[in-house]
Amino acid sequence: MDGGMGSIIMIVVMFAVLYFLLIRPQQKQQKAVRQMQQSLSKGDKIVTIGGLHGEIDYIDESKVVIKTSENNRLTFDRRAIRELADKG
Repeated sequence: MDGGMGSIIMIVVMFAVLYFLLIRPQQKQQKAVRQMQQSLSKGDKIVTIGGLHGEIDYIDESKVVIKTSENNRLTFDRRAIRELADKG
């Protein structure tokens, strides 16, 4: 009985360690990215998941138009924004 109970406790401890070291930090990061994506506004300088740097020219609920140079504008899904490069 003692050997069975000890192995169950070890499994529970392993799951707890995995949760606090891997799962919880990833959930926090995903929440922060979602909040950042919701707070985007025109003029923000951003970086996309693919590494494209630009400035938001137009934004709606699902799409973002990014101005990369004077006459170049690209349309991306809002979820493709990875981070703010510099608050404009």
